Amino acid sequence: MNSMTGYGRASSALEQFTLTVQVSSVNRKSLDLTMKLPEAWESLEPAIGTQVRRHAIRGKVHVDIELTGVRSGGAEWDEAAAGETIERLAAFAKTQKIEFEPTPELLWHIANSQRRGAEPPAVDEARPVIEKALSEALRGFSAMRAKEGEALHVDLLMRLGLIAKYVAQVAERAPLVPAHYREQFRKRLREAELEIDLNDERVLKEIALFADRCDISEELTRLRSHLDQFGTLLKAEGEIGRKAEFLLLEMGREVHTIGSKANDLTISRAVIELKNELERVKEQMANVE
Repeated sequence: MNSMTGYGRASSALEQFTLTVQVSSVNRKSLDLTMKLPEAWESLEPAIGTQVRRHAIRGKVHVDIELTGVRSGGAEWDEAAAGETIERLAAFAKTQKIEFEPTPELLWHIANSQRRGAEPPAVDEARPVIEKALSEALRGFSAMRAKEGEALHVDLLMRLGLIAKYVAQVAERAPLVPAHYREQFRKRLREAELEIDLNDERVLKEIALFADRCDISEELTRLRSHLDQFGTLLKAEGEIGRKAEFLLLEMGREVHTIGSKANDLTISRAVIELKNELERVKEQMANVE
């Protein structure tokens, strides 16, 4: 099991530059891949996408590739541009009747502002360095997703155990509900001092109808089946998020039906706990790939 949240980073020297690759991801129902890299290397996007897809199936994944830290000698001043700027400043000062005397600080500022940056290496030269750095960043990215996935797996197993416990409580209580209703019905008849034979066909029919309405055996069977499938799914490799979301939806439907049919306080309390735990599982599964 992998989380959809991850981060990986790697750096490498590339001529006079430092190449930095960062891969990050957050939750998303499908794979949403975005990239940021120097314009001169945009032709590498398909290959980068292929490399990333080996590590991520779902999630909003962003790949950031940048060049930084030009070493000394890696860029030159544009003397012509700097000289032209100074001349224009001098001419402007003259029109404003301002005495213009360039200071060393002003010259340094102008010269740096007109500095020519070194061009990034050609795409063919950069490709192997980028691929290597990206592979390293993706290893860290995948390791983080796997580690978070392990923590999610432990939490989900604990919550499945709680759900199974509440389902068992409902299953234990369900057969007693018609008998409890029958006793309550007889009590109400006695309190009302109604002279109705408890074996009267109308009484028996009322009890039989109630027993049919509150029968949740089919819902419990389906709910247990979904729970078993969910537990098996958690042991599977690869993407499980979409299948898990479907099973959780089906379990929610069964629990809702049980709550509406049971007509019993003990079962209603267990249903509330079931809904709470299912909601927590849904929240956790939203992070699972």
